[in-house]
Amino acid sequence: MTTQVSGVNPRLQTKAITAIVIAVYAASVCAGEADTPDFSFHGFGTLGLVHSSENRADFTSSVFKPHGAGHSDDWSADVDSLLGAQVTADLTAQLSAVVQVISEENYDNTYRPHVEWANIKYQFTPDFSVRVGRTVLPTALLSDTRKVGYTYAWVRPPLETYRLAPLTNSDGVDASYRLRFGELANTVQLGIGRKDSGLSNNAGSVEIRDLWAISNTAEFGSFTGHIAYVKARATFPSLTRTLFDAFRLFGPQGAAIADKYDMNRTAIVVIAVGANYDPGDWFVTGEWGHLDSPSFVGNSTAWHVSGGYRFGQLMPYATYARAKADQLADPGLDVSTLPPFLAEPAVALNAGLNSLLSGNATQNTVSLGGRWDFMPNGCLKLQFDHIRIGAGSSGVFSNLQPGFQRGGQANILSATFDFVF
Repeated sequence: MTTQVSGVNPRLQTKAITAIVIAVYAASVCAGEADTPDFSFHGFGTLGLVHSSENRADFTSSVFKPHGAGHSDDWSADVDSLLGAQVTADLTAQLSAVVQVISEENYDNTYRPHVEWANIKYQFTPDFSVRVGRTVLPTALLSDTRKVGYTYAWVRPPLETYRLAPLTNSDGVDASYRLRFGELANTVQLGIGRKDSGLSNNAGSVEIRDLWAISNTAEFGSFTGHIAYVKARATFPSLTRTLFDAFRLFGPQGAAIADKYDMNRTAIVVIAVGANYDPGDWFVTGEWGHLDSPSFVGNSTAWHVSGGYRFGQLMPYATYARAKADQLADPGLDVSTLPPFLAEPAVALNAGLNSLLSGNATQNTVSLGGRWDFMPNGCLKLQFDHIRIGAGSSGVFSNLQPGFQRGGQANILSATFDFVF
């Protein structure tokens, strides 16, 4: 996806971060504190192919992708494929900067690279630091490495859980503080920011304001635990201007529906809890998340559990994931009370509202897969997913076509080559 602060070009954001880094570094030089800068470069990527048995809709890995496997392509490389690069500059003992750029399918059907991270960090003490710029949004257990497929067993993190909070970064400031208790390391992170993101299939954009997040990550030997609380206000301008403003034209009844489901600076709260245990030969992991918003997004809960065992270079694994949304349909406007010339547009509005609500994923997925680390810094993965969609829901599928059955089933076959360098 291509994301940026409203009205600000991503290149200008990167230039602004660069200017700040130069200014702070120059001040360090004048104060006699600067050392020779140390630059490092890292890259990562995924080359993938996905097939879906459901050809009347698209299976995608993100709400920001316009196409996927199924209707658009029998075999799709757009679902998981990406290429990323990261440059880190250690300017002084305390000051560093990072820029990460990723090329993947964007909401506008291009692979134009976008800036995933661009921030400067000042390390006040070995355990306390502050970052300014575009930073990771620490919602889930794998937030830091969500885009780096080589770092986890699956082809992709379970969609049921990770679609609850699809945004991966924010523009603002965050601070982290680490406490040590013997072998236990506990890191608390607090951030504030904002975000604008384009949506796929000409659905406009989403504007995130007043975003703040707090997370806690505990690490003890082979165990990692994570909990996060994220709150923000969201606006979907295109939906307000088209669907919900049209509902308000139908008087008090329509206004009540619009007030219930519109998202115009509406609060969204996400709570996430996760844990992972990986002693080396095997792993077991699980996450639970809940989203709450007085809008068409409603209340959703998702969770997954997964485990695998390593046999040398091979690691088979299995995952069960489940998502449930509370609101999938609404009667809408009472057409029987309307004159004939208003009944037809009212029916269309009701259909639009229910199409929107049915997009709240209710489904469960059983996944079986395997990873083969056949080369240093590179692995092949194969994964089979059987998805059972809840009645009245379209699940994680998008780009719905005539004949698509809400509440149906689908099989997904995915193969990827993940690498780092």
